[in-house]
Amino acid sequence: MNYIVLDLEWNQSSSGQLGENPRLAFEIIEIGAAKLDSKFKIIDQYGSIVKPRVYRRLHPKIREILNYNESYLKTGRPFDVVFREFKKWCGEDYIFCTWGPLDLAYLQQNMEFYYLKEFPFPLKFYNLQEVYAINHYGDRFQTPSLEKAVTELNIPVTDLFHCAKNDALYTAKVLEKMNRKKFSDLYSIDYYRHPSSSEEEIISRHANYNEYITRPFHDKKEAMEDKTITSLYCNKCNRKLNKKIKWFVNNSNTQICVGRCWNHGLICGKIRFKSTKNGDVFIIKTTERIDKKEYERIRNRQNELRNRRREKRIQKNIYSK
Repeated sequence: MNYIVLDLEWNQSSSGQLGENPRLAFEIIEIGAAKLDSKFKIIDQYGSIVKPRVYRRLHPKIREILNYNESYLKTGRPFDVVFREFKKWCGEDYIFCTWGPLDLAYLQQNMEFYYLKEFPFPLKFYNLQEVYAINHYGDRFQTPSLEKAVTELNIPVTDLFHCAKNDALYTAKVLEKMNRKKFSDLYSIDYYRHPSSSEEEIISRHANYNEYITRPFHDKKEAMEDKTITSLYCNKCNRKLNKKIKWFVNNSNTQICVGRCWNHGLICGKIRFKSTKNGDVFIIKTTERIDKKEYERIRNRQNELRNRRREKRIQKNIYSK
């Protein structure tokens, strides 16, 4: 199997939401990639400019970071032509690698806009930003920039960043230098296409955490009434756990709980709500082991939010008198 390190540049409406196409918020203007063999050696590169069809003027912020302008984009080819060429270049047996999760989401959005054939479902890939954060910082929630990783690994900077072909090559060189001892376990699941039914729901088991991706629900309330979602199990032994901290709303899109497994210690459950295109929600639920320090941080967060709600109720009662 080969590894396709993908990098994209994209544009958006220069006039804000008023000029945004509802089917294409981000239009791809460049595709860059590097191909690595099963031993993680770079064996080929791909790069092509895409001639924009929807947003022909560069957004001011995007113009600031790119190394080319609208005149150069006119020399590109249509997206569907470039994509078919790129897909053929990828071959048959491969898995995508990206720096962060956005590239694959925007690629599929553009594919959908041009009515191109979808990728297989579910789509596995390696988020190399997350893998690097695990290897380098011991924390998968860190989000280092590609430039930072290149600097920290002493990779020579010979070409400009923010060019898809160059960035793909830099990302491939980061991958070459990573500790890949447990690499196969560090895959991610792309969320652009979510399960449409209970039969399609995804359970992804990893060494240090489990991930559960659900079918759509009408709203958050309906989702949280489902016992499959609100039950907490140890990600190591799958034992059902009693909760030391019950589910609480951490912010508008997440809820957290903590349980204890007598064999494997404190287990944190985290729910993230994701919106579908028609306004429903689906759930991404993760469970992983945490230490006492993280448990105290979560408990303090819960108490902080309780106090805030209590103060709001008091203020509301004062003003209502």
